[in-house]
Amino acid sequence: MKPGNHTFSVSEFLLLGLSEHQGKQPLLFSIFLSMYLVTVVGNVVIVMVIASDPHLHTPMYFFLANFSLTDLCLSSTTVPKMLVNIQAQRHTITYTGCLSQIYFFLWFIGLDVFLLAVMAYDQLLAICHPLHYTLVMSPRCSILLVIMSLILAHSYSLTHTILLAQLSFCTDNIIHHFFCELLPMLKLSCSNTYANQCVLIYWGGTLTILIPLLIIISYVRIVAAIVRIPSAIGKWKAFSTCGSHLSAVCLFYVSAIGVYFISSTTDSASKDRIAAVMYAVVTPMLNPFIYSLRNKDIKSALGRFLSRRALQSP
Repeated sequence: MKPGNHTFSVSEFLLLGLSEHQGKQPLLFSIFLSMYLVTVVGNVVIVMVIASDPHLHTPMYFFLANFSLTDLCLSSTTVPKMLVNIQAQRHTITYTGCLSQIYFFLWFIGLDVFLLAVMAYDQLLAICHPLHYTLVMSPRCSILLVIMSLILAHSYSLTHTILLAQLSFCTDNIIHHFFCELLPMLKLSCSNTYANQCVLIYWGGTLTILIPLLIIISYVRIVAAIVRIPSAIGKWKAFSTCGSHLSAVCLFYVSAIGVYFISSTTDSASKDRIAAVMYAVVTPMLNPFIYSLRNKDIKSALGRFLSRRALQSP
């Protein structure tokens, strides 16, 4: 993509990474390679377990499988490039590569948010309207909700990428980050970023205020419904089912709000990078553990999956 009719003199950007100290690079490489491998294995296992077990062929686990795939893609958008840069000791990325990374990163971040909202809606229907659940949350409806999430996330990502491609980058090409992130890129531009800031506020408000508010409202209704369940076992099962999703929501939004609001009020690049590590690397790594350790159905299915694999091995 070309930046339109504006003057363009920067053909590549320099990513400073998490640390500029050469002595720390081997340690960072080892840590993030380990985290990435855990992320890949954990999310792939969740998808394989759900796909292979008929007991988990329900809307809730269909959404969870898509969520795990999204987390895997999100982590793969940033971490492999960072590992290659550390290993090759060449911390550059082309202009086109930077725009591509921003496009896919924003797409998967947006998809994560919309899937979290869809999963909250699924929990709301299952607990508050159990008699109508199978009628409303049909396989067709589940697929449509995922497709709608994909389209909305694509709109979010494409809008930012197109606007960013119209900006000029004159002489400063140093990004104080370990990947091409939207806010640092806007700070580097020598063009007027008013339109970008307006779109950022609009989409930022939607993804970090409106959708979390809808999720909170859903969970207020869910908790109110759970409290009315007469059986203590029923209450515990309902809380256990919702607890995994609520933990994932809290983990994602605490780090995301940190990078888009707290860091925007300071000039500390290190805070930006730490917050980005949390929501772009740590969260995708922890989500499989959150859902597997707190969910009896997943744990049982995982046991059956490993048993079948053990029997199939020579």
